[in-house]
Amino acid sequence: MGHSAPHIIAAEGLADELRGLVGSDLLALIEAHDEMTLVVARDSVERVMVKLRDEAGYQQLMEIAGVDYLDRPERFEVVYHLLSVTRNHRLRVKLSADEASPVPSITSVWPVAGWLEREVFDMYGVIFSGNTDLRRILTDYGFSGHPQRKDFPLSGYVELRYSEEDKRVVYEPVKLAQDFRSFDFMSPWEGAEYILPGDEKAPPAPPAPPPAPAVKVEEVKKEAAPGKAEKPAPGKKPRAASTKAATAKAEGDVKAKAPAKPRAPRKPKASEDKA
Repeated sequence: MGHSAPHIIAAEGLADELRGLVGSDLLALIEAHDEMTLVVARDSVERVMVKLRDEAGYQQLMEIAGVDYLDRPERFEVVYHLLSVTRNHRLRVKLSADEASPVPSITSVWPVAGWLEREVFDMYGVIFSGNTDLRRILTDYGFSGHPQRKDFPLSGYVELRYSEEDKRVVYEPVKLAQDFRSFDFMSPWEGAEYILPGDEKAPPAPPAPPPAPAVKVEEVKKEAAPGKAEKPAPGKKPRAASTKAATAKAEGDVKAKAPAKPRAPRKPKASEDKA
């Protein structure tokens, strides 16, 4: 019985199709791990998205994400994730940007991009020209800076939380160790070779309990016995002292429960007949 879901399109035919469709706006096409990524020019992103939606069949915009490469001249990447329902295929489109160069908004192509572009602006500071409601969406009112940048300091800012003692919302300074920025890629399951930030405040672990003393087999048998066992005579099996008493008691109980037999009628004696 055949499956009703559409088949995944062949990657080799799709790559040639997208190259011809995007044309000079395509900077690179990357195929890796059964995924396809289009690198396009920043100023042509809106035109490319219209072609992918109307001619290539990518009907839905699923996500817009930001990436910060601190050592690049254009340090930010804006990554778009598209879905084709008819082809059953996902496509990634990305472009480069910096703090001063705005990225054209694609809200005219997909209105859902309005909130997604606001997230990238809030976290990375990328400006989207054409977005009429480019406000912060994840951080608090009056927040300064962009938290997902690699050079954003971890200390010196305030965080918002609800205080159970004051019964209201309070602001408190954020105090995080800068050591979190040094990545050693050690396995957390195997344990680090140094003291992690914050572990120095933990109390020392209690020592392991000493091992239990060894118990001899003779002592265990002696404790398990109900009473003193009599030594059997040579060649005879040991028998508990209470075995005979228990057997007699069981036989007496059986006899007491058994129904009594009816007595035969007594014959009169000869003297009684003469009288």
